[in-house]
Amino acid sequence: MRTFPPIRRPVYYTIQMGVILYFILMLTELFILIGVSIYGVGLIFSSLKGAPYVPTSKKELTAVLEKGKLKKGTLFVELGSGDGRVVRQAVKDYGVMGVGIEINPLLVWWSRFLSKRDGTARSITFLKTDVFKYSLTNVDYLYLFLMPELLAKLIPKFKKELKKGTLIISHGFMLIGLEKKLIATNPSKSFSTYYYKV
Repeated sequence: MRTFPPIRRPVYYTIQMGVILYFILMLTELFILIGVSIYGVGLIFSSLKGAPYVPTSKKELTAVLEKGKLKKGTLFVELGSGDGRVVRQAVKDYGVMGVGIEINPLLVWWSRFLSKRDGTARSITFLKTDVFKYSLTNVDYLYLFLMPELLAKLIPKFKKELKKGTLIISHGFMLIGLEKKLIATNPSKSFSTYYYKV
């Protein structure tokens, strides 16, 4: 049986491959660093606006929405929608029309991407805007997971704009000033949820 000597590549070829791999590795690290930086800045920006990004678990979210008894074809709006998981699940499970209001452009982009991926994009609109600038006049269900300081500033807007019969679902914190409108509570070890009927 005849054997052939191993193929020897020139030294410059090996060095060239090493340099290319080194640059690919450096570029990958640079993109990761840029991505993490943008994400971090986005989180700081959201926190300064009064609504840090804190995702709710799917199990907890299912229980919260179930108790809200959402009706098909109604308008479900979330102020501070984060990655859009609440609006997307409401649309998927209950057939509502959804609107997510978020100040963080990165999270708005991510929400839109996820809604296209899971097939809910036709029923949801994600807007990059301040929660105070969005009109609440046609809202049937209003979902909130915001800090108490921001909630306190929003109460006058709720009283002025929300129509009679609107259900406010406040996850995490009670709405001071709307105690008489409280109709139900969903207790939880992490964050309880409060339901208010306007």
